[in-house]
Parts: sequence; structure tokens; C-alpha cells
Amino acid sequence: MKNRIYLAIVLFATLFTACSKDFLVKSPEYSINTANFYQTEEDAIAAINGAYQPLQWPKLYNMRMWTPDIMAGNSIVGAGGGSDGQETQDQANFVTTTDNQGVLDLWRGPWPGILRCNIILQKVPGMAISETVKNRVLGEAYFLRAQYYFILVRFFGDVPLVLNPVEPGDDLRPFRTPKAEVYNQIITDFTKAVELLPSRESYSGTDVGRASKGAAEGMLAKVHLTLGNWQKVVEHCNNVTALGYALNPSYASNFDPTDKNTVESLFEIQYTSNAGYDFWSNENQASWLSTFTGPRGSDMVAGGWGWNQPTQEFIDAYEPGDQRKDVTVFYQGCPQFDGKDYQKSYSMTNYNLRKFLVSKSISPSYDNSPMNFPVLRYADVLLMKAEALNELGKTTEAESPLNDVRNRAGLPSVTGLSKEAFREKVLHERRMELAFEGQRWFDLIRVNNGQYAIDFLHSIGKSNMIQKYLLFPIPQKERDANPNLTQNPGY
Repeated sequence: MKNRIYLAIVLFATLFTACSKDFLVKSPEYSINTANFYQTEEDAIAAINGAYQPLQWPKLYNMRMWTPDIMAGNSIVGAGGGSDGQETQDQANFVTTTDNQGVLDLWRGPWPGILRCNIILQKVPGMAISETVKNRVLGEAYFLRAQYYFILVRFFGDVPLVLNPVEPGDDLRPFRTPKAEVYNQIITDFTKAVELLPSRESYSGTDVGRASKGAAEGMLAKVHLTLGNWQKVVEHCNNVTALGYALNPSYASNFDPTDKNTVESLFEIQYTSNAGYDFWSNENQASWLSTFTGPRGSDMVAGGWGWNQPTQEFIDAYEPGDQRKDVTVFYQGCPQFDGKDYQKSYSMTNYNLRKFLVSKSISPSYDNSPMNFPVLRYADVLLMKAEALNELGKTTEAESPLNDVRNRAGLPSVTGLSKEAFREKVLHERRMELAFEGQRWFDLIRVNNGQYAIDFLHSIGKSNMIQKYLLFPIPQKERDANPNLTQNPGY
């Protein structure tokens, strides 16, 4: 799939240039001339490849989608200290304001992808191409549109629900849509994706990594988990299992840049080395994580800017014998990385993130990491199922999927817990299993209408955390451009 995306980028260099700019500002910036396009199967495939691309951008998974783990208390920014990463520091200290650059990035990041999906869903149904290709492309467009809106609604709550391409002369000042309606549309889109998409086994070669039926089923489970629809969670998790997904024998296999899209992977953001674009540009298709999170001053990886330094509280949360620790973090005396010893002096907290690092033998320069970013893994599916079964009063049945994940980590099975104790155990297991994969913040804020997040963050010293910070503010720049955008409470 990645090679085709490269071709799509060249093809769309002018077609989609405006999509990387500010959303809802001027109609010419978001108009796409499709008069001579959407004629062949190659056109349809190039278009859907372009719809994936915003997921790779720093506004989303190449930076902003993993920094909420810092907000959630797993880590601190670290980096160069001082004002380095100030926007993320402000988010993590719960002093976020309406001019925060990270918030602006997360608001603007999904809209180009939504626009591209909307055009595909308008144009492709009428194309004279094979039904197989047509259905797959439409399924991918529904999947991606749902994914982009899921990002927006979880960070911002009510957001404009735009389901048709923006054309010159259209009203570019939409109102926010109640989040319940947005979630209904997300569920509708993911459901259509399940109907239209093939299973992952249908993909081969450069198509491996595309959205599949299993990915859509898994995301439906995630959406229903967010909404507390427990029976639906179980149903969709069972559907994923029936499609043949499984845990990798080794936890570390999920973060091997030479073996991507494994049997445990439902959906990953695809990255590659030697993409031939500037590191800081949207067109860059190499991952930032190795460079951003590599220990500062260590020369262990290309770059090494020291972001996302785990806290002592997070390190202390590991149970004795948890094999995930040595895969996830660096600590004094831990196993070597690429023949090098770790020194606690590399970090302000004594710890660094290890999970996404790529050795210099694979990525010799800072702008070439091929490490994919995991959006959804089968371990997550098992933990979602365990949580849902417990909430349905089936705690004994819930032990099996939870223990599958724990046993893979070298931990003993748990049994005989009360419903309340089991809930805490699942949330703890999610924290350790999915650490630094951008899941912890959403797990905190969805429990007990966000009170769980407030209580936990207060317990680790984040006393500024109050109800309003469960959502980000609507960026003031966007409200200046569109006065119909109301602000979230408290900002």
C-alpha cells in the first residue's frame, strides 16, 4: 500500500495541496477540482490512498495522537526542558487555553481526511469500475471518515458533522453537531465499512495495512466501549476473534520495524524509510517517534530528543515479572539497546521510552524511521471484551480474555475478584499493555463520566485537573473564522 500512496502523493501534489491548510477559512483553500478525475480504477485507488495520508501527519499520529499519554500521567514531556514542548506541558498541567498549538493541530488534523473521504463517497459509486474495487474503496472511505470523526469527538465533544464535499459557494461556517449524532454517524460508517471491506487476508504486497473488515469490527468495539454499550462491545470483539486475529507470542513483536502488520495488528498507521520528503512536512512518511522519544544525548538512535519520559509512578505500576517493562521503558540496569547501556542521567525522571525506538542499523538518520504506529491491537480487543463482560456481571467469564493478555506478559492469572476489583484490574492492565500508544487518556475520561480521570490525576499530584479539561477547547482561531462554533464549557 505504501508504494501506491507515494504515487498518490505525487498525483495529488496540487489536487490536495489546500487540504493541509487551515480548515473552514476560505473556500478556495478547500476546493478540489475533480472534473477530469475519477475515471478509472487507478483514480479511485489513488484517491483513497490520499485519504489515508492525514493520519500520518504530525497533527495526528506522527505526534499529537501519542502525547495525551503525557496528559494522562504516564510521562512528562522531558525533551530539552524549559519551553520545549510548551503546548504539551500546558495540556499535561491542565492550564490549556484556546490558543494552544497542540489543540489547534488536533482540531485541524482530521478535516482534510474527512473532505477526501466525502469526495470519494460522492464520486466513486457512479464510476464504471469493478464492484470489487468499488466496494473496497468505499469501505475504506467509510472506515477512514469514521476514524477521523472518532478522533474529533473524543477530544472536542460536539463537532460539525460534514458529510458532503465542501464546494465553492457553500456555507463554510457550520454549527457544531451534538456528539450523540456524531457517534451515531461514526457507528453507521464503521458498520458500512464492515459490510464492504474484505478480510485482511485479501490484501497482499503493497496493499497490506489497508483497513479491513477486522479493523472496522475492532473500531466498532472501541466506539461502543467509549459509550458503555457493553453487549455490543462483546459482540464486535467476538467477531474480531472469528476473523482469525491472535496475540503474538512475544509482546516485543508488536514493535518490530522489520515485521509489521502482524497477526495481532488490526490497524496501524503505515510509515516507511526513505520516503524522500522533508522531515517536517506533511508529505513525510517516516515516523517521528524514534527520534522524538530516543534518550537525549545518548547516541542510541538517530536523533534522540528525549520526549515522553516515564514517571516514577508509572514505573512503580509494573507488577514484578512483567515482561512488558523491558520492551516499553529504559531504566538503569535494563537490557542493552543495540549494544548500548542506558544511563538514568539521560532523563529528567531517570527513565525513557523504549517501545518505539529503531536502531541506527535500520534507521541511520533522524528522518527515516519505518516504525508503524499501532492504532488497534488484538490485545486491546481482549481487554475490551474482559471489561465489557465484567460490566455485564459475567466476571468469571471475563477472566479468560484478561488472563490471555497477562499470561503473554509473564504474569499469573487472576481469579475470584469482585466486579469492582476486576474493573480496576482491567484498567490497570490496559495502562501497562497499551502504554504510550495513545489509549490511556481516553480510558481515564470515559469511566464514571470523567470522574475517574479527575480522581486519578489528583492522586498523582495534578491538582489543576477539573471537569472542563475532559474536553479540549475549540481553538480561538477557528472560532474567529467561524462565529457559529460555540466554545466548550469553562474556556
